[in-house]
Amino acid sequence: MNTVRKIDASWPEPDNQPEEGVGAFELLKHLRSEFEGQEARDLELTILMPCLNEAETLATCIRKARDYLDRAGIKGEVLIADNGSTDGSREIAKEEGARVQPVAARGYGAALIGGIRAARGKYVIMGDADDSYDFANLDAFVWELREGAQLVMGNRFEGGIAPGAMPFLHRMLGNPVLSFIGRLFFKIPVGDFHCGLRGFNRDAIRDLKLSSPGMEFASEMVVKASLNDLDIREVPTTLSPDGRTRAPHLRTWRDGWRHLRFLLLHSPKWLFGVPGSTLLGAGLVGIAALIGGPLEIGGIRFDLLTLVASCFSVILGVQLLTFSLLTRVYAGEFGVLPTSKHLDRILPFLTLERQLQLAAILCIAGLAGAGAAFSGWASSGFGDIVGSSTLRWFSLSLTSVAISVQLAAAAFLASFIRLPQSGK
Repeated sequence: MNTVRKIDASWPEPDNQPEEGVGAFELLKHLRSEFEGQEARDLELTILMPCLNEAETLATCIRKARDYLDRAGIKGEVLIADNGSTDGSREIAKEEGARVQPVAARGYGAALIGGIRAARGKYVIMGDADDSYDFANLDAFVWELREGAQLVMGNRFEGGIAPGAMPFLHRMLGNPVLSFIGRLFFKIPVGDFHCGLRGFNRDAIRDLKLSSPGMEFASEMVVKASLNDLDIREVPTTLSPDGRTRAPHLRTWRDGWRHLRFLLLHSPKWLFGVPGSTLLGAGLVGIAALIGGPLEIGGIRFDLLTLVASCFSVILGVQLLTFSLLTRVYAGEFGVLPTSKHLDRILPFLTLERQLQLAAILCIAGLAGAGAAFSGWASSGFGDIVGSSTLRWFSLSLTSVAISVQLAAAAFLASFIRLPQSGK
């Protein structure tokens, strides 16, 4: 199990004792501060809404959330993470009894990061302030959180999506494809990867040090929760058409690419490893089949051109596999990704010296093979070699030399990444 490192995301607590010599007014202020501080620490749930000019729907969302807290008997708060609203949203939130946390850094993720830092509840349930999510029915989220879940995702496809609530492209292509990629890359048991209504243990999510400022924050939370072995569960929820008359903040292609980019950058295995292994395997099969001569399958003749393509495939495959390894080394050294158990077992054997020895063997073998091929060509009077085995062995030998250079360069780069740093 990967352990999640703790960070101090709390705010200063009031002093336990008033200063000596204070008057009655100051004493009352101190007692009130102590009471409010204790009350804040006792909150079970924060219902968090990011907000940027949501005056049309904000009051409705806050009322639903407050009614839920009252009806469920939960000691909690409604927190609005305001991202620079200019339409009176802050004033509306305060009038409706919500607490407002201004967040200067712009972006969906930035607003939520600021809100999570300011949340006082043990648990946080977040959702958009556009009246598309049902803040009046959060029992399933609270139940799972109380049962020990650290992240509870809503699933709109299971709970029901009202007509007109989700654009066709998002419903049939964007969300299903990105959710499938997320499950494939990270083995996350979530059917709706980008549902905006989700609940979580505040401290567990704070410890992940989430940092994405844009819409990709939704992916970052789920991915990093999975990478750090948090308990992730899913409950059905509904999605209704939002109550705004203006266009949503979401930009389909831009934000879709940001989600995909985040998934790829946090999965070296699928970005580099799987394509590299596929290219390497296909290339080796092609070389093994054609090094002895042409091959005909189903009336199609595979010869020298296919052999050269196979050698090229091997070189690309090795390059991608070294990228995968280097990415994992870098990510582990600088805390971008949790350390890999498999990599931890392999790295002690992949010393710079051993990798250079392997590179040297491949280089010497390649040069020897190229020399032998050249010698054979010279002995034949430098004639036509297209139909002979000379060109086949020459191609294979140069491939070996190219791979040796790749491995040597990767070995030095990996060693450079792992150099001791002051303060570590």
